[in-house]
Amino acid sequence: MSIRKFDSATTTFSPEGRLYQVEYAIEAINHAGAAIGILASDGVVLAAEKKVHSKLLDQESNRHSDISSEKMALIDDHIAVAVAGLTSDANILINHARVSAQRHTFTFQEPIPVEQLIQMLADLKQGYTQFGGQRPFGVSFLYAGWDAHLGFQLYHGDPSGNYAAWKANAIGSNSAAAVSMLKQDWKEGQDVRESILLALKVLSKTMDASTLAADKLEFATLKLRPDNTPIFHIMTTEELTVFVNQAKEIQEREEREKEKKKEAERKEAEAKK
Repeated sequence: MSIRKFDSATTTFSPEGRLYQVEYAIEAINHAGAAIGILASDGVVLAAEKKVHSKLLDQESNRHSDISSEKMALIDDHIAVAVAGLTSDANILINHARVSAQRHTFTFQEPIPVEQLIQMLADLKQGYTQFGGQRPFGVSFLYAGWDAHLGFQLYHGDPSGNYAAWKANAIGSNSAAAVSMLKQDWKEGQDVRESILLALKVLSKTMDASTLAADKLEFATLKLRPDNTPIFHIMTTEELTVFVNQAKEIQEREEREKEKKKEAERKEAEAKK
């Protein structure tokens, strides 16, 4: 039976039990700029690839301090997101999340728990896959959060309404390769600095660009102040350049060590002949 009979409506299952519009929304995200989230011992790191980096774009006017930028947004003082997908769809969900967080604070006089807010957004996104005349949101989020109950947390939510907690994850273009690298290199107990360098290493291998450049990246951290209150910071180009240079030095050193190892193995093989 033709797929075309089932791919025009979000509410109609195909004979194989699939909702094609939801799958198409997820596929659209796979063509968006990559975003990475890494849970560290002392915070959460969000990293993203900027697809739009024209020289004519006024970066400072489009970046609103530590509140929002092209790929990052602050929901509440203790929750932030990295975006992959349609920015216009993301703005609707971000505004909804901000209102929900403030409503909870006003009602209960305490910040909303991280997972409770994420579940509310997941329920909203799931509704857009179940009712006619609507389409799924074409955006995925990586949520970085902190609360007094569970500490630092990292979640991923997709257009279907599913969400899950992660220690490290990637969304957007080449996300499968990025997740594979994170599985190999992520270590329990690593700090924010190590997580930033790991995110740069992953992006250097998965981005289309031949070399890393700070103006093509966005990084943000969620950490705790000395008084145990969370602080979200979107790194400036100057701050990120320092880490990019460190990542390049580490990469060059690893390549030299690999060359030395290959040379030693070659000499050992020749000696055995």
